[in-house]
Amino acid sequence: MSIESIKKKSLEEHIPIIMDDTLEVIKEILTEEKPVRILEIGTATGYSSICFATILLENCVDEESSSILIDTIELDETRANEAIKNIKEMKLENTINVFIGNAVEILPTLKESYDVIFIDAAKGKYPIFLKEAIRLSHEGSIILADNILYKGYVMSDYNKHKQRTAVTHLREYIKEVTENKKLETKILEVGDGLAISKVKEVIQ
Repeated sequence: MSIESIKKKSLEEHIPIIMDDTLEVIKEILTEEKPVRILEIGTATGYSSICFATILLENCVDEESSSILIDTIELDETRANEAIKNIKEMKLENTINVFIGNAVEILPTLKESYDVIFIDAAKGKYPIFLKEAIRLSHEGSIILADNILYKGYVMSDYNKHKQRTAVTHLREYIKEVTENKKLETKILEVGDGLAISKVKEVIQ
């Protein structure tokens, strides 16, 4: 089992996973910030959380490795179980913890603050995820939202019924993170769009 084999299988089964150029940007952030606690909303097959754990473990000294913890939430039980299997085969079960269930219900039960929060789940729920991400942040935390430009629809005049809800909520997310004075946000056109928000001060 390798990261590449997990990636290959996910792509063959048409399971959405983080794009290479998006991962490169996040790798730079993780290498620079050296977060100890990460929260991921949307596990899929565990590919991204395994990548994050590998990046962090490669860049830490031995005594730091035991303190790194990634919590990740997956709604789909089949995918969550595949992720747990992949994580175990990569010998990362002590680093990555998988919650199985609806993130909308699980997030309010979490009490710890996180250094980095990665949002990559139901697009129509991004504003809800953002509210919880802010609650679970501290000064200096980074909130990442993947697929924020959603095939270009978000920044266009797209208004077709099929994706209208997702596009509306992604626009709402962008409005909140760019107008909130306690967040410093940039939107990158990598992959399908990546919003990077740094918490400048704790938001009550």
